[in-house]
Amino acid sequence: MSQKDIIGRETRIDFGRSIQGVPAKIDTGADSSAIWASDIHIDNKNRLCFKLFGEGSPYYTGRTLTRTNYSVAHVKSASGDVVLKFRTHINVKIKGRRIRVLFGLCDRSTHTYPILIGRRTLSGKFIVDVTQHEGIYPTLVKTKTANYNKKLAKDPQEFYQKYFLKGATE
Repeated sequence: MSQKDIIGRETRIDFGRSIQGVPAKIDTGADSSAIWASDIHIDNKNRLCFKLFGEGSPYYTGRTLTRTNYSVAHVKSASGDVVLKFRTHINVKIKGRRIRVLFGLCDRSTHTYPILIGRRTLSGKFIVDVTQHEGIYPTLVKTKTANYNKKLAKDPQEFYQKYFLKGATE
């Protein structure tokens, strides 16, 4: 039996040398893992192409990743919505341990954490201690709240339309 590392309710994840310290939420209620990806498409060679994160993220590099080994899955969100997501493996380092994670690619730009780590990734590798955390959440929330308040101050009507009446028609 291999050694299981203890992980808290949040952690930071490294993607090689180019992208390090990305905040991730540890979610034992989620079956699978998800990562913020943008510009997701299938090219003319039938490869899955995507960029990690989005232009608004400090972790965005603009580099396009391609995969020939990928799948799709119907995934139910916490709000009950069912969406179709592309999935592919990405090598990461969590708590100093290199692992291969099957991530669902999706737009997580409105989420506090750009990465969610679910049970399948945790199983057999980590024990979750919810009393442990790295102090990431308060910083992310304060930054996100400050950005929202700037947008609100700039144009309250536009802010209201965008964030409170999504999908509403005039």
